[in-house]
Amino acid sequence: MEFGDGLDQANVFARRALELMQAHAVPPTPKNFTIWYAYAGEKFPDLRKAVDEAIERNDGFTPAVNAALFERFFSDSDEGLAVQETGRRIEDRLSGLLKMLGVASEEVDGFEASLKNGLGAMAGSDGLNGIKAAVQQLVLETQKMQSSNRVLQEQLETSSSEIASLRQNLEEVQREAMTDALTGIANRKMFDAVLRRAALEADETGQPLCLALTDIDHFKQFNDTYGHQTGDQVLKLVARIMQDNVKGRDLAARYGGEEFGVILPQTDIGDAETVCEQIRTSVAGKRIRSRQTGEEMGAITLSLGIAQFRQGEPLSELIHRADECLYHAKRSGRNVTIAEAALDAVAAD
Repeated sequence: MEFGDGLDQANVFARRALELMQAHAVPPTPKNFTIWYAYAGEKFPDLRKAVDEAIERNDGFTPAVNAALFERFFSDSDEGLAVQETGRRIEDRLSGLLKMLGVASEEVDGFEASLKNGLGAMAGSDGLNGIKAAVQQLVLETQKMQSSNRVLQEQLETSSSEIASLRQNLEEVQREAMTDALTGIANRKMFDAVLRRAALEADETGQPLCLALTDIDHFKQFNDTYGHQTGDQVLKLVARIMQDNVKGRDLAARYGGEEFGVILPQTDIGDAETVCEQIRTSVAGKRIRSRQTGEEMGAITLSLGIAQFRQGEPLSELIHRADECLYHAKRSGRNVTIAEAALDAVAAD
């Protein structure tokens, strides 16, 4: 997660975080502080929602609850360990290759010296027997070199195959680490990484960059009525529709829970609104039916909020404005797209 807060603002959030931790009897460990600092900043709606739900349940912030919150929003330990292990194995194999090449280099030097000695012996010989012995020695040394080369070739082929396999494994681990397990689209980690890169590029080039945040209207009620398995199918459907409506460098990602995000590089606010409207109308046009019973469950709808990046601003501000637009879309009756220009007009009125 990106914080990007100045000194004064960070001090306010830090004090608020410590006050909240004390109020809820949360030990002030570094991991717990990370959670509550983000909560105090009020800029990460999925984290805030999860903490608010934990407060509402009144189960207490046990070590297990604290660990689960940190693991959900901040930890990538499993993927990190897998990447480190694969990287270590590649490093070991490359080290072995370098040793093989070092040995081969020494053998080449030895073969070169043998050739010089043999040729010298032939040149200095004054009889046929001496020349014959020198030639036999050269043949023997050549055969040894050929044998060494065959062994080296086999070792190089084996190591090359192992490295290719390890590299493929590493790519798979990295891809899995960036993919939401349920929906198959980019996860929050990928969202954060791509948004950072897109913002840097927008800062350097002056090209527009838009961010849309959306969530499924009344999703909790839908889940409570039809069950989590049906809710999961709805999440998959929405993810697929979003993926189908973005292209090129655009990224659709699961932002958290029933929330999704769309990153639109080189896209101004008007074009971003067009994309979001395509997504919204496509989702609203689908009818949900139970596969088991054939029961009609009606339609699902999305509310969307769009903000455009302002050069030099912290990403937390961009996310905050998009979330404000999403909140306004919810208050405006849902199943609507609100861009920050409309929000500015409301504020002016």
